[in-house]
Amino acid sequence: MISDKDAYLNYVDSAAEYIRNAIPSGLEIPSVCIVLGSGLAPLASECTDTMSISYADIPGFPVSTVPGHEGRLIIGNLEGKRVFMMSGRFHYYEGYDTSLCTLYVRVMSKLGVKLLMLTNAAGGLLDDMNPADLMVIEDHLSFFCDSPLRGPNLDEFGVRFPDQSFVYDKDCIELLMKSADELGIRLHKGIYSYSKGPQYETPAEIRALKMLGVGAVGMSTVPEAIVASHCGMKVAAVSCISNLAAGISKTALTHEEVMENANKSSKSNCDLVKTFIKKWSY
Repeated sequence: MISDKDAYLNYVDSAAEYIRNAIPSGLEIPSVCIVLGSGLAPLASECTDTMSISYADIPGFPVSTVPGHEGRLIIGNLEGKRVFMMSGRFHYYEGYDTSLCTLYVRVMSKLGVKLLMLTNAAGGLLDDMNPADLMVIEDHLSFFCDSPLRGPNLDEFGVRFPDQSFVYDKDCIELLMKSADELGIRLHKGIYSYSKGPQYETPAEIRALKMLGVGAVGMSTVPEAIVASHCGMKVAAVSCISNLAAGISKTALTHEEVMENANKSSKSNCDLVKTFIKKWSY
């Protein structure tokens, strides 16, 4: 929760100023930020003319503690576009408040980012899903999410009671589906549900979520999407189905399985993001 508005805004301003000053004079500040979820780290190697900043060096930034989350902000060119890449994100289950998990979104907004592309690893609930499939997120359930907007409203970013009807940009969803079709990638479309973690969901919870029409469940993305929508940013989001959810899967869920299947889908996931970024226009 944001308890001290002035202190929080100071963190945002200080981090944005640090990043802006780190970018060499004359280079464009990106208007796209891509969050590299599990298995998408290789996308960073597709960038050219890159530089990177450790999260530990950015004022106010938390440190990512999850295996597979490097903890660096990468700046470079991808498919002709200047982009930020978050190599690692922050989760509530790591002990961070949702307002701190999403601080980077405010920083990106302050820097002029217009599109936030979120990727993640998630458990699949749809009957025709297989591990390593991809799903574009068209909506979410935030029932279990501590709101990152709780506390004093940050008026310079958005209104006190933001509408949530169009969190995930319809044009971006259409462009992602078109890109997948061109690439021959099977891309599901569905609702993502947030879970606090770090424990996986129970079979009973999964049965309830499936009755509500959920397609995938995971421990990230929703707080970030809420804050991005509050900032007026467009949001596009893709889940890698890293496992079938509890009760659907016939085996116990493990982080090793998540990473293995995320890595299996890495090429198609990277290709999808690259094609989408190439086609996206401001």
